[in-house]
Amino acid sequence: MRAWGLVLVYLIGSIPVGFLVSRLVGGFDIRAKGSGTIGATNVLRTMGPVPAIATLVGDVLKGYVAVRVAEVLGPEPSWGAAGAVVAIAGNCWPVFLGFKGGKGVATGLGAFLALTPRAIIPAAVVFLVLAVALRYVSLASITACVALPFGVWLFGYPPVYAVAAVCAALLIVWRHQANVRRLLSGTEPKLGERASAA
Repeated sequence: MRAWGLVLVYLIGSIPVGFLVSRLVGGFDIRAKGSGTIGATNVLRTMGPVPAIATLVGDVLKGYVAVRVAEVLGPEPSWGAAGAVVAIAGNCWPVFLGFKGGKGVATGLGAFLALTPRAIIPAAVVFLVLAVALRYVSLASITACVALPFGVWLFGYPPVYAVAAVCAALLIVWRHQANVRRLLSGTEPKLGERASAA
């Protein structure tokens, strides 16, 4: 029966923070603006830094809370690991928005801050270096997510956490397919530029 608790974890991950912020602050649906996603990057380009920060913090917080809820379900590391992946899946495919959501980066950050906090450090360094040097948030996000499993291994966390990090990276890279195509074609907007409708 404890497995049913993962449904709650999924629902927490499904909370569409960017959508709610755009509705409450801007009075519109963020999915009709910019790149059409509900993540903090699109909120930043569409609404500015304050709503974007609110979206980022909300997405990180729900990932963190989701993992803590999963850990209550069982003491074994597998519960927290499953919670991290399920929370990210909830963000990417939220039931509240017809299973069309974000890309999982901020929720994944929150989830692994709860699960493997030290492993976030090398991934964060990778993200910051690439974001500052190249100003492609998508490329920085993808690379940081790919780096995360190595950080989990480096700091000696349980192997199931490394498996969860690999699964999280695969989900997030999958959700960035359109970004990868734009990066390859040279049409991906840089940080500070407006995205075309997707």
